[in-house]
Amino acid sequence: MEELHEKISRLAQCAPRRIVISKPAGGNTVYRRITIEKKDAFYQAAAYTDRQVFHRNIPAGELAAYLTETISGNFFRVSAWDEEKEYQILISKKGKLTFRERKISGQAPQVDSAHNRKKKYLIGEGMAVPPLVDMGVFTAEGKVVKSMYDKYRQINRFLEIIEDGVGEYTGDCLNIIDFGCGKSYLTFVLYYYFTELKKQKVQITGLDLKEDVIRKCNDAADRYGYRGLHFERGDINGYQALAPVDLVVTLHACDTATDYALFNAVQWNAKMIFSVPCCQHELNGQIQTEEFSLLTRYGIVKERFSALATDAIRANLLAYCGYKTQLLEFVDFSHTPKNILIRAVKSGGQAGRTVVPASVRRTYLGEAQRMMEEFHFHPALYALLAGAGRIEGETAVFPGESGEGENSGL
Repeated sequence: MEELHEKISRLAQCAPRRIVISKPAGGNTVYRRITIEKKDAFYQAAAYTDRQVFHRNIPAGELAAYLTETISGNFFRVSAWDEEKEYQILISKKGKLTFRERKISGQAPQVDSAHNRKKKYLIGEGMAVPPLVDMGVFTAEGKVVKSMYDKYRQINRFLEIIEDGVGEYTGDCLNIIDFGCGKSYLTFVLYYYFTELKKQKVQITGLDLKEDVIRKCNDAADRYGYRGLHFERGDINGYQALAPVDLVVTLHACDTATDYALFNAVQWNAKMIFSVPCCQHELNGQIQTEEFSLLTRYGIVKERFSALATDAIRANLLAYCGYKTQLLEFVDFSHTPKNILIRAVKSGGQAGRTVVPASVRRTYLGEAQRMMEEFHFHPALYALLAGAGRIEGETAVFPGESGEGENSGL
């Protein structure tokens, strides 16, 4: 890592006009290729999956750190161009680094014209989406309201993450539960996405504690003609699903409410989980450490580290329970600090998905347990899983290994 950072720092000091990161290291690499273009005072990265592209602006002073984090363990080749030279960093499968540079006579390769086109969103302007009109995101004519453009981007980013996780789901009907749905803006958009764009039959249940919110949401669903969408008043803790659950959504469920939602999803053997946590106070009130006391000395550092540790432990516990789990950026930091989305897809749950080996799952569990021990953490999700008999070291019970049904219930 140190040698890689040294080579990348050398590259960044040349202020390249264009950078191409290619040759993914393996199946776990999310992106196939990343191109980076120099703008005025920043760089703009375009990261490509097989079907989509995600953009990010990078301050010039953070380019080396971004490249190091992005490349390490994920890519084998970096090519870059400035006004006079071409640079290459090559990484072998054994980790050997090669740095090359040569003078160029022409200009750096230009960006494909398609890269400069206006980003194509899943929900584009002009689409008839009544909930977005009521939310004030669209005008009655289907144009994006200028002051709501960030919200429009956030909605589309959410749908992009959903689409990548759902993939080519082939079931007849997707059964979805949205825990802590609130006013349900994204729930309505999610229903529109599945039924109108993907032509997928869905049954979505929104759950919230506020009776007036539930009444208004059901009235809106009736007004839009969304027959497969209904809302119920209830508590996440102890909620009983009446049918097998395919997908669990929880957006900004406060503090440990997220843990109860994740626990329910695991108990039901849900195929997919999408969660944006909120108000993570639990571990912030528990953290104690002598070895890493600098993490608790400053209030803002303590708060942010505790929040990140909460989600890292949650992700590892979901991986231990047999989910392929990712922590993804939901919205830019400039919009909200709560920008992490947990996406977990059940391994072996769909065609072509492999089952995570027990040894790998135990590694995830061990990592979580060591962090808990070091910082005196007692996370709710761990306690819930342990209480349900799902954390038993090497003898842990996993759905599918003991003949359990698809919906084990609570």
